[in-house]
Amino acid sequence: MKALLESHQRTKLDPTSDTLFYEAPRFVTHVDDGFIQQLTELYRQRLRPGMRIFDMMSSWVSHLPDDIEFAWVEGHGLNGEELAKNPRLNHHFVQNLNENDQLPFEDKSFDAVLNTVSVQYLQYPEAVFAEIYRILKPGGLAIISFSNRMFYQKAIAAWRDASEAQRVHLVQQYFQAVPGFSTPEVISCPSTVPMMMQMLGLGNSDPFYVVVAERMELLVQDQPDAG
Repeated sequence: MKALLESHQRTKLDPTSDTLFYEAPRFVTHVDDGFIQQLTELYRQRLRPGMRIFDMMSSWVSHLPDDIEFAWVEGHGLNGEELAKNPRLNHHFVQNLNENDQLPFEDKSFDAVLNTVSVQYLQYPEAVFAEIYRILKPGGLAIISFSNRMFYQKAIAAWRDASEAQRVHLVQQYFQAVPGFSTPEVISCPSTVPMMMQMLGLGNSDPFYVVVAERMELLVQDQPDAG
């Protein structure tokens, strides 16, 4: 695993702990209905019944298709009250990944890892993506979705300063920093609504970006005999 970001690129305008920022629950959706519909349809296409799912950096809703039954959905986030209201979660836990990036799971525990509109807050994404790889089963999928919305004061500088296309490339780099992921696949549906209208909340305008990669098995080369 290689470091992609300089220390200044990991900084936030609000340097206080994310745990404090998310202390109060927010029972809202952070993207519009068009985004949510596209994401749910993508999950319907890529996820299968009986999978074990890890919904990373989740909240009170996971946007999973109602008509698919999963073996287990584990939720993670920073507000326990939000997570407790999420009807799709079989279990949940609270952990600040910017302070502790080690996930409490055994290797190869999940068929899919989901991260919805939250990747912009990770200060050490290389370490977190390495953990995603570790807990995925061979052939398992990581699905990272995002738009152009964010809590600006809590997004890292590398994200704040980037264009939408550069953010897509940044997530691709997060995957590429971890040996063993497949070539990241990009699904891109930029908004056609002018930025000023988006800022005013007019129109079904949120751009829809997803980067997907699969855990591949690394081949261990035979070592030459000693002597």
